[in-house]
Amino acid sequence: MNLQEYQSRELFKKFGIPVVDGSVASSVEEALKIAETLGYSVVVKAQVLTGGRGKSGGVKIANNEEELKEKVSKILSMEIKGLKVNKVLIAKAVQIKKEFYVGFTVDRSSKRNVLIVSSEGGVEIEEVAKNDPEKILKVSLDPLLGMFSYQAKNASMFLTPNKDVISKISTILEQLFRLYISIDANLVEINPLALLSDGSVVALDAKIVVDDNALFRHPEIETMRELTEEEKLEIEAKSKGFTYIKLNGSIGCLVNGAGLAMATMDLVKLLGGSPANFLDIGGSSNPEKVASAIEMILRDKNVKAILINIFGGITRCDDVANGLLEAIKKVKVEIPIVVRLTGTNEDIAKKILENTPLIYVDSMVDGVSKVVELVNRG
Repeated sequence: MNLQEYQSRELFKKFGIPVVDGSVASSVEEALKIAETLGYSVVVKAQVLTGGRGKSGGVKIANNEEELKEKVSKILSMEIKGLKVNKVLIAKAVQIKKEFYVGFTVDRSSKRNVLIVSSEGGVEIEEVAKNDPEKILKVSLDPLLGMFSYQAKNASMFLTPNKDVISKISTILEQLFRLYISIDANLVEINPLALLSDGSVVALDAKIVVDDNALFRHPEIETMRELTEEEKLEIEAKSKGFTYIKLNGSIGCLVNGAGLAMATMDLVKLLGGSPANFLDIGGSSNPEKVASAIEMILRDKNVKAILINIFGGITRCDDVANGLLEAIKKVKVEIPIVVRLTGTNEDIAKKILENTPLIYVDSMVDGVSKVVELVNRG
């Protein structure tokens, strides 16, 4: 579960991590009231669950009332990476002397938590890792013992030689780790952690990702959930009995079984296509369920063709074939659908689908090759 910046800031404050004064607004009027208490100048930051807000024009400084009205209005009308901006954070502008990156996450290869710090803050940490890896320090942390004070201090010394700043950063790292562990987070990061001209060190941004599997222990965090459009689709799919995750490709995939679905998407990529989704329909041939799955795939306007790849074990292929025919009667489909059914009663299924709009193939490779060909042909 991803938290918005303004929500993460509240948790930062609860654990004693210094942040710049500010509050969230969903209208120009609310923004003006907040700015009155902060004074000018202020930073207006779009609140959306994605990175790159600054590059997209979602972070602006306003030095007076007219600028604030203009910039809040403009940002609230924006979409950033397909996400509508409904709220903005109004924060006091500060004089920055130096920016750092600090964060905690899970290193799955070593099965440990890891502290990551960089002397290059305010930019994407992935870019720093690619272009200037020597400016990043990673500290592996024992999952039982946690982080020791000397590890926080050593990481702070990597960032700056200033003893006073080292002490302040070290304290923030210990507070941030306590937050990370206390809420069962997968990621907490501050980018940038800023040294200001007055000598103070504050978090100018806040990002938290909480482990969904641990939310039952944190009902107060569960109430903060703000669903993205993609998450809404995933929840809707779950309520209808299948698993759906939207991707960015043009080939819709309807498959039974998570393993077969992953293999299908891998083969689509291998043969030159791009999957538009992960969709595991499970073991049912219920026409209503199949129709709902196809309808959900078709909501994605990038989808140019659909591949249906079913392995009939307990589920009989002829039942699936009949379900597909019922489904396409209920859902208007104007793009090609390629079907591969194998397993129990597949010969019967093949006869059922003869002389229908569905394109039947005998193997998974044939099916993927055909659907990729159809999409590439346009």
